Amino acid sequence: MDKLIIKGPCTLSGEVLTSSSKNATLPILAATILLDNKTTFKNLPELVDVRTMLKLLTKLGATVEKDPNGNLTNISAQSLTSFEAPYDLVSTMRASILVLGPMLAKYGKSTISLPGGCAIGGRPIDIHLMGLEKMGAKIEFTNGYVVAEGKLTGAVIPLSFPSVGATENLMMAAALANGTTVIKNAAAEPEIIDLADFLNKCGAKISGAGTHEITIKGVTSLKGCEYEVIGDRIEAATYLIAGIMTNSEITIKNINPDYLEGVIAILKQMNANITVDHKKFEIKTLPRVSGELRGVTIETAPYPGFPTDVQAQLMALAIIAKSPSIITEHIFENRYMHVPELMRLGAKVTLKGSTAVVEGSANLKGAYCMCTDLRASAALVLAGLVATGETHIQRIYHLDRGYEKLEQKLKKLNANIERVKA
Repeated sequence: MDKLIIKGPCTLSGEVLTSSSKNATLPILAATILLDNKTTFKNLPELVDVRTMLKLLTKLGATVEKDPNGNLTNISAQSLTSFEAPYDLVSTMRASILVLGPMLAKYGKSTISLPGGCAIGGRPIDIHLMGLEKMGAKIEFTNGYVVAEGKLTGAVIPLSFPSVGATENLMMAAALANGTTVIKNAAAEPEIIDLADFLNKCGAKISGAGTHEITIKGVTSLKGCEYEVIGDRIEAATYLIAGIMTNSEITIKNINPDYLEGVIAILKQMNANITVDHKKFEIKTLPRVSGELRGVTIETAPYPGFPTDVQAQLMALAIIAKSPSIITEHIFENRYMHVPELMRLGAKVTLKGSTAVVEGSANLKGAYCMCTDLRASAALVLAGLVATGETHIQRIYHLDRGYEKLEQKLKKLNANIERVKA
């Protein structure tokens, strides 16, 4: 098992290239089940969750081939030989549930183990299942598995919550369903738009992605294409906060600034010095011209609100701001596991239900701490960059689920960080 050692405080400089989005890649990989021939992807991120999804597709009978240079991946999933996603794979990654809709649409049957992933909350799949039932699927639970079958037809599906995963699953299922499907109260995240763009390039008829009402006109077949997934806005936000925390000049490349508009607005409220270049898809942090970092009040919300996946990183920034912050988490009920670990470094945070009161003005000092989930891990890395002395971060396999070559990218920005055997 590996760990990270960070010697701080660090001053960063240079450029960092944002990898392709994990949260966009996973549903798009699941969507290859719908296609009748090969699809070629450019620059799939080297992440544990992506490897797990590729293993799952292979287990189902797909063929996955990487070119020798590693930047192209060919996937042929048109002739599955199995329709069961087993516990050993699904239990490690919640996004495995995303193969349910495509298998049902293409083959009329699917058996999926109940999903796992980060322990940040219940995240039930009832919204997925109710939507599929409206389209005609018959669903049963057997020995910890979801067993679904039936021929899908278009339907009007109002979601009780704008769930990203449910919106993706239903979009994919509807792409080959008979008739027209309308998803109301749909998620509007950029990853939804990217999935729709991919499916439309393959011959689907999807409109309204990025709004809260998506219309899908079912087609009889979909063909493969060549595709490159959008940049990861959560990774970009993490490096953006790293630049601000260390009061450094860094450039984050391969990211559409529009996708981080809400995050950037909050950071500017905190007196961060940020510039954006929409044409170049770049965001730059600069040393503050004057004044100190200020506290802020935020509440997490579905897009375009402040993303729950950046809440932990923002808290790392808030603990060194010179005035208090109030952070309220509305998406996941157990997403403050980073708080006791940040307190080991000197953070002053009080939890009151779903709200965290961050005192600010913390004098962080290196310590031993432990990753508890993906984004909590990123918060510890950020805190380690500004803490005095050595910070040892253990159980970093959580980081490897969602950050490609994190320590290598930070080292190129002049961070004093090493990955070693624990």
